[in-house]
Amino acid sequence: MSDDETAVRFGILGCAHISIKLCKAISQAPKATLQAIGSRSLEKAAAFAAEHGLPSAVRVYGSYEAVLEDDEVDAVYIPLPTGLHVTWAVRAAERRKHVLLEKPAAMNVAELDRILEACEAHGVQFMDGTMWVHHPRTAKMKEALFDAQRFGQLKWIHTCLTYNPGPEFLKNSIRVKPDLDGLGALGDTGWYCIRAILWAVDNELPKSVLALPGAILNEEGVIISCGSSMHWEDGRSATFHCSFLSYVTFDVTVLGTKGCLRLHDFALPFEESFGYGTFLESSELDYGKIEPGRWCPKPNEHVVETEFSQDVWMVKEFADLVQKVKRREMKPKKAWPVLSRKTQVVLDAVKESIERGYQPVEIMS
Repeated sequence: MSDDETAVRFGILGCAHISIKLCKAISQAPKATLQAIGSRSLEKAAAFAAEHGLPSAVRVYGSYEAVLEDDEVDAVYIPLPTGLHVTWAVRAAERRKHVLLEKPAAMNVAELDRILEACEAHGVQFMDGTMWVHHPRTAKMKEALFDAQRFGQLKWIHTCLTYNPGPEFLKNSIRVKPDLDGLGALGDTGWYCIRAILWAVDNELPKSVLALPGAILNEEGVIISCGSSMHWEDGRSATFHCSFLSYVTFDVTVLGTKGCLRLHDFALPFEESFGYGTFLESSELDYGKIEPGRWCPKPNEHVVETEFSQDVWMVKEFADLVQKVKRREMKPKKAWPVLSRKTQVVLDAVKESIERGYQPVEIMS
């Protein structure tokens, strides 16, 4: 936690499990400090602060509104259920608090537009909580995709993010309740898959989306497993699978005309706590150095060292933007809300395709 008087002062709305991670990230990020945390009851907020050893200087509130009313809070992190995002993100923006919003950003693009319009109207920075895009490894992977000699032209992408939390989760978790997180696995894990695909195509929206037959919904109509394909006018395509019913998998494969990029931990690097991340890359240029006994070159493992974990990088980047806005050096950076909206547009299209009996959904640019 920074002692710098210019540090961005964060408030957190809610004591969700992910709030623990963000408290630690804020404490480790330069130019950031935790100012306040609020819950629906003062007892719960106080218990959270005590259990996780928050500094005594952190203000503890018995409502979300109290955090927003604190004039010494510059920005808020909102990890509330998705169904509550539009209410509290809009209220935060109206009180000129910069908004770091947990993913998925909203239940649909109409709700997200309300959030983004409020942020723009009140001059506050918006960013969603997709952490992996902030890891230095992500930038290095993009360099590999842009290497025309080794990778060539991008043709196809596949992403997969699944985990199997068991029957108790499937019965009681907020992630499977229609009034709280009604997007289910599509919102919780599909958001990552869609974001990774958009990242690989330099954030260009597909022309159409077609959900794959066989989506599984619970008794309340919440998606617990699904997949989809996406298609671009130039012939590029992508597929993804997200699920609460399969073994934990965090895969990305990106195929080009000359090369391939793969990783099995895209949302959270295996080596996160060791200060680095890795990815695999291979190219037809490597066929000239095949090792004896191999029929093709072994993929190259690239190691990317990092000073911080990806959650700290996210807080740092967000805090840097907030500081610049506060100093009037710049207006809120639009790239982040634009990227969130594109992710939400594709997510909405997948859901619509499922609801229409697996019919293609055209996306307007």
